[in-house]
Amino acid sequence: MIFITVGTQLPFDRLVKELDGFYENTKETVFAQIGPSKLSLKNCEYTGFISPIKAEELFRDASLIIAHAGMGTILTALKYRKPILIVPRKASLGEHRNEHQLATANWVRELPGVIVADDEKAAVNLLSNPQLLINEGSIPEFAEDRLLNFISKMIKDN
Repeated sequence: MIFITVGTQLPFDRLVKELDGFYENTKETVFAQIGPSKLSLKNCEYTGFISPIKAEELFRDASLIIAHAGMGTILTALKYRKPILIVPRKASLGEHRNEHQLATANWVRELPGVIVADDEKAAVNLLSNPQLLINEGSIPEFAEDRLLNFISKMIKDN
């Protein structure tokens, strides 16, 4: 099962629409949590919001997580040792209040198990070529000190 999640604060229609089109002919189960979007998806089961219990279940059961560059989402994927493909929201496109997701994506792209696509087209390219989704190294059971220090700094700066 592939789990797409874009958080709960803002829609991320650019990514969700592209992924819905990509999964038109898949046999894989795809579930999308799309936040406060007005999109109607044709190829993915979806909902705007899910409970924390359902989110944990989806993270646990997923073979791949596709998401915005939200730290909570990234940390949860790492917690369950699941590969995550992230696409950062862009404030320049009205998707967030600032470009912090670009900074997050640039920082986490070196972490094992985290694959970064700079936009929705790059994400589809990666999904179309599964060998490109390989990120060497195993996903650690616990967050590395450099990740914890980065998160701490981001919290203090905001």
